[in-house]
Amino acid sequence: MAGHIQDRWFKTETSPDGKPRRVKSERHGTGMRYRARYVGPDGTEKSKSFPDRQKRLADQWLAQVEADMSRGQYIDPRASRITFQQYGEKWLRNHQADPNTGFSMESQLRLHAFPYIGSRPLGSFKPEHIRDWIADLTAAGVVGSYARVIYSNVRTVLNAAVDDGHLPKNPCSARSVKAPAVETKRVAPWTADRVFAVRAALPDRYQAMVDIGAGCGLRQGEILGLTADSIDFTTNTVHVVQQLKLSRSKPVFAPPKGGKLRDVPLPEPVADALRAHLTKFPPADITLPWMTQRGQHVTKRLIFTAPLGNHVWRSMFNTDQWKPALAAAGVIPEREKGQQSYASAREHGMHALRHFYASVLLDAGENIKALAEYLGHSDPGLTLRVYAHLMPSSRERTRKAVADVFEGAYAPRHRGTGGRDG
Repeated sequence: MAGHIQDRWFKTETSPDGKPRRVKSERHGTGMRYRARYVGPDGTEKSKSFPDRQKRLADQWLAQVEADMSRGQYIDPRASRITFQQYGEKWLRNHQADPNTGFSMESQLRLHAFPYIGSRPLGSFKPEHIRDWIADLTAAGVVGSYARVIYSNVRTVLNAAVDDGHLPKNPCSARSVKAPAVETKRVAPWTADRVFAVRAALPDRYQAMVDIGAGCGLRQGEILGLTADSIDFTTNTVHVVQQLKLSRSKPVFAPPKGGKLRDVPLPEPVADALRAHLTKFPPADITLPWMTQRGQHVTKRLIFTAPLGNHVWRSMFNTDQWKPALAAAGVIPEREKGQQSYASAREHGMHALRHFYASVLLDAGENIKALAEYLGHSDPGLTLRVYAHLMPSSRERTRKAVADVFEGAYAPRHRGTGGRDG
């Protein structure tokens, strides 16, 4: 047994004849009667009290403590009493993720997790609490991929809590707990006519952004952070080494998504468009912090700048330049009279240029591994999942290859049997 049971309603005294006897204590009949006591792995005594007539429960509790210790599954009661929010805030301060990713995680947890499950002690978590929380998110209109990201963050924090000995297992791992559903939509790439119609509708100083997006597959932040020295016209190569992004609503320079630096082939027509752009709109030196608002300031000679010489603000560009170009090209409706903004165009953001780039390469027979490298995907499997349906030539090759084998096998039989009836 990992400890013993103390009966606090009785005490042992020595009788006049020198024999021990049980007598009522001063607290007889009041308060919790039994106290189960044991020494934990850290060498300190732990205890739990039980009322009268529940000695068997106290014995069972101690037996469970002993079993947990022997299996290495023991959880210190004090550790299990820490709430999810208390642990989550400590974890956010100390985890080693990209600072900007950390800011995003902190915001999501504070908005969508702490108000629902933040006050719950870690040791009390059960799968039903996660199921109820997901239902609350859905009722609040938090659904789809955003809800999946929030759920993933909560699961990550609970995994760390398990590692640190605050609860025996992650309730998110239960089979009855399902992550928020994400509707899978097949990418429908733009046609070349649409790409060039949108390009033509943009102001001259931004048209080459379409060439880089559709011709090299760069993300919007990578286009906005493209520097003059990252273009090698000698080898026709684009060195993708940074992006322009926001850190807590402030612009910063940072490595590309996932920290994946890469070299992308620069097609000659895109190179010509860039040369023309650089002649008409010379690069400008822009100084911003690196990675976070408090990061070291660095100066980059950006290819794409705003009319007054500053960097291009993504949100302003999307609202004031990109959406009007989409409307002019017939991709989204024009604003009706009196409307202040255009219709939502999430699926028609600049990311559509990357999809176009991928569709062109796949249609030309490029392999998934090379495409993943050019797009900056860390896993070719991700590229395959997103773009597999854009590989009709592969399916046709499969049909033809199998058909050739079958025709080769059937032909001698047909010649030899003379069309025998079955």
